[in-house]
Amino acid sequence: MDLPAERLPPSSSLSGKLRDPSERTLALLLLAPAFLLLALIVVYPIGKLLWNSFFDLRLSGGGGAAKFVGWENYALVLEDKAFWNATQNTVLITLITVPGALVVGLGLALLANLPFKRQWPVRLALLLPWALPLSFVGLIFAWFFHTEYGVINDVLRRLGLSDLRDPTMWLLSPTLAFAAICGAIIWKTSSFMALILLAGLQMIPKSLYEAAEVDGASRWQQFCQITLPMLMPSIIVALIFRTITALQTFDIPYTMTKGGPGEATETLAMLIHKTTIEYLDVGYGSTLAVFMFVLSLGVTAVYLRRIGRNAG
Repeated sequence: MDLPAERLPPSSSLSGKLRDPSERTLALLLLAPAFLLLALIVVYPIGKLLWNSFFDLRLSGGGGAAKFVGWENYALVLEDKAFWNATQNTVLITLITVPGALVVGLGLALLANLPFKRQWPVRLALLLPWALPLSFVGLIFAWFFHTEYGVINDVLRRLGLSDLRDPTMWLLSPTLAFAAICGAIIWKTSSFMALILLAGLQMIPKSLYEAAEVDGASRWQQFCQITLPMLMPSIIVALIFRTITALQTFDIPYTMTKGGPGEATETLAMLIHKTTIEYLDVGYGSTLAVFMFVLSLGVTAVYLRRIGRNAG
């Protein structure tokens, strides 16, 4: 005798849901592998990072057992001058290179969007800087700004703006080294911004520009009233990705100056690398990484709030 549906055992009810799942159950089943993968590659590393930050965990000196120290590492970070110097350099690089890459990238995107007969060479030129490895870009610009045989000093000498006996020491001056690093980062990342903005430009209907021309609007008015407002979602997306990567800047400053002269160009990511990899202080390095994670999360939250306001 068959039992009524409402009296079926839980296992029978569960198997019935799996055989004939509802939309909600089907969605959960399809998303389960993604959630599991996300937990493995995001949630677990972040949890492990937070756990390590509460311990005095050093791999040097025999690698003794980890000692629980609570909030001591966080208090030490807040008193660490190297941390504040690296954070200041990181924020300054972000404030300089993100707007710089946006302006250059927007110009490149507008250029690539012009009605060329052959557009592939222009778009290929946008891809090349983006495709180059970051460390390779750092080595290239380190050669450009080399004191003795760098391209920049050679050009300055040929133009009569520099003396062979007194060349400009780009990477040995704190200010000039910082400027050189920012220039290299802008050159590298502007192509990424341009590719995102180019996709946004191609989504703007041509009919809007045609109607504006009929109304007598100038090119500048079309840019301010049509291009920028319609391009704002793409700009926000590009800024989110560029700002997060700027806060994690490591490769280009490391290959160009290794944080020098002194600690003038050391970023937060470089300080974490030095603490964890060179000094083998995993606990303190994890605490520094937590601060960088919170900084990145805070900046992302500001952008997402801006996107929510635009959507509303």
